[in-house]
Amino acid sequence: MRPLARSLVAAIPATLLCTSPAVLQQQSAATIEKLLGEGWEVAGYVSAWENRSLILFKHKERRHLVQCSVLIDVMRNPRVVTYCYEIR
Repeated sequence: MRPLARSLVAAIPATLLCTSPAVLQQQSAATIEKLLGEGWEVAGYVSAWENRSLILFKHKERRHLVQCSVLIDVMRNPRVVTYCYEIR
């Protein structure tokens, strides 16, 4: 695992849920850690706003990308909300 990917996994708890349209249809959820374990690599990262970041994932064998939006807000419960979706 690359250093950036390792640091992102360490910074984001493994319990965060990440769902794509395909995953929603299957009624199961994938974690960012699972995406990395399946061979997805971090292609880009940007802090979009004060409390929101976007992580872009690519895979050698797939033609689409997956983008995850991570919201960190200490006033909410859960404090970290992640939403992932495919970009085709």
